[in-house]
Amino acid sequence: MRSILVLVLFVVTTSSMSWADDWPQWMGPHRDNVWREMGVLEKFPAGGPKIVWRTKVAGGYAGPAVVGGKVYVTDYVTDQDVKVDNFNRKEFTGTERVQCLDAATGKQLWHHDYPVKYTMSYPAGPRCTPIVDNGKLYTLGGEGNLICFDAKSGSIVWQKDLPKDYHTKTALWGYASHPLIDGEKLIVLAGGKGTHAVALNKATGEEIWRSLTSPEQGYSPPTIIEVAGKRQLLLARPNAFTAVEPETGKEIWSVPYEASSGSIIMSPVRSANYVYLGGYSNKSLMLKLADDGASVETLWRDKAQTGISPINVQPFVKDGVMYGFDQNGRLYAVELPSGKRLWDTTKPVSERPASNATAFIVRQGTTGDRYWLFNDSGDLIIAELTPQGYHEIDRAHIIDTSNTAFGRNVVWCMPAFANQRMYVRNDNECVCVELAAK
Repeated sequence: MRSILVLVLFVVTTSSMSWADDWPQWMGPHRDNVWREMGVLEKFPAGGPKIVWRTKVAGGYAGPAVVGGKVYVTDYVTDQDVKVDNFNRKEFTGTERVQCLDAATGKQLWHHDYPVKYTMSYPAGPRCTPIVDNGKLYTLGGEGNLICFDAKSGSIVWQKDLPKDYHTKTALWGYASHPLIDGEKLIVLAGGKGTHAVALNKATGEEIWRSLTSPEQGYSPPTIIEVAGKRQLLLARPNAFTAVEPETGKEIWSVPYEASSGSIIMSPVRSANYVYLGGYSNKSLMLKLADDGASVETLWRDKAQTGISPINVQPFVKDGVMYGFDQNGRLYAVELPSGKRLWDTTKPVSERPASNATAFIVRQGTTGDRYWLFNDSGDLIIAELTPQGYHEIDRAHIIDTSNTAFGRNVVWCMPAFANQRMYVRNDNECVCVELAAK
């Protein structure tokens, strides 16, 4: 009898572990845009998936993080009209807010508010997905307010004002580079002379190292790769693409890079020993890593009709092929390292090409060619992406557009996939969508 009970408990426990997962940061648990949970639906039910709950939120582009039955989301509360491009850097007055919601019901469990004057372009709200790590919550606001919370209670552990502390100013589109947890370090793009990137003790906020100088912070999230058994921290800035030692910030290699209007947004992607970086207006760069990782060779840069210019979302690489949206609103499949475009389509976002139209790309599992695409019209799409083409399986409208950009109504938010559900927000509400198979 005891052996049967043990077996039942083992099956129940391992079954739960096989599907239950968190989404603790930008691009998920492994920061790779892969949703590893099992038991999710193959197609949507008639009428679309069930909306489990809706909770009112204010403006923002920051996606939610989901950990331990809680949803963490940030927004900006103001009475002013912030649905403008604000290229003239007009000042807006409001309050940034960090909310903790119950993942099952959407009920607010705690919140923290602090006044912030926005001067950035597209001032609807924060950009960076919160990070949850070892009981702590880390948030980076649109104007550089970096805060570490106790994730359960919402009490502040430490905080920094990056522009003030590092004698710099907010970039045109705000602080939009998602910080990175690396062991005991929190790595963030601060900006300023000698402090383009800084590593902070994640427990105390004390600085561990500082590295590099750039005309502006840029928006490319830091990425760590391993070459020849050694780790490298890749930092893409408006004037250079550089690798440094994650433990010290010491430069390993660097190549010049000229980002158009400072717009380098994607995190670098790797395929075998090749690394690709693409910025606005075809400012692209393909590098080959030396076998020992100590240097790189530039294979090509800024080639017309080659690679892609990802503006709003991170491209995905699988088996030497990169899938991503260009600034012209087309989804491309691109062969790496040649940069040859294998095919393109506008179907995920529109019937015809639309400037900066896009969709977030998340792979379902680590095998197969099934993907989830959440487009800027608020539709969730199930599709297959292969070197041969795009095949749409199903789509459903999830949430309405709530802002405008480039003459179009849009919703820009990286979804979170956890608990066999999707969590996503616009400038009015955060919703939870049931995606479990029956």
